[in-house]
Amino acid sequence: MFLLWGDDLATGLHDPGLHERLAAAGVRRLQVNVDDEPVAAAMRFGEFEASVGAIVSTWDADPAAVADVLRTVATTVYGYAVDERRRLDPPEAWDGSRADALANVAILRRPEQLPREEWLRIWMVDHTPVAIRTQATFGYVQNVVTEPLGDAPRVDALVEELFPSAGITDMHAFYGSGGDDVELNRRLTELMASVGRFGAGENLELVPSSRYLYRL
Repeated sequence: MFLLWGDDLATGLHDPGLHERLAAAGVRRLQVNVDDEPVAAAMRFGEFEASVGAIVSTWDADPAAVADVLRTVATTVYGYAVDERRRLDPPEAWDGSRADALANVAILRRPEQLPREEWLRIWMVDHTPVAIRTQATFGYVQNVVTEPLGDAPRVDALVEELFPSAGITDMHAFYGSGGDDVELNRRLTELMASVGRFGAGENLELVPSSRYLYRL
């Protein structure tokens, strides 16, 4: 997985010429999560000096070669080898069409005081069912970083969650609370308490995105 910054990534990442170069580098499946116009009204925040513009995922290709190609459209590229864990399989069409969803990508950093195995246990075992039952999530993919590539700054996981498109501006649609303010507050309270247990309430990047899948 690659974090990208740059101008006009919303156009450049869909360019057929780029896809040809990626295919020549060995990419057969390409996932593009880009902060583009359809998600412009969504919440975003983070610790990086500038917001992440896109996250690109590839499988079974040489990461250095892929990064070199991505630098033809991005000013900064950081890569990470990850262990993908699909907790809720998103609906997928590998035809380059935009998924009808708000695809939030959370970039997590493990607190120093939590040993890695304990951090993973709290997140994977304790928190995951809480996240699923307190939000209107219909796709949930956890990517545990196994190795940063080159000079990439440390991050420990990249998590993609798909929400109804209405959730871009409607908290009830995002949390699945059916317009009930009491239920919304109950869900928020439960979720935030769980998030705090493994340090995901701080030192976090949240990147809203549109999701596109290609076979090259």
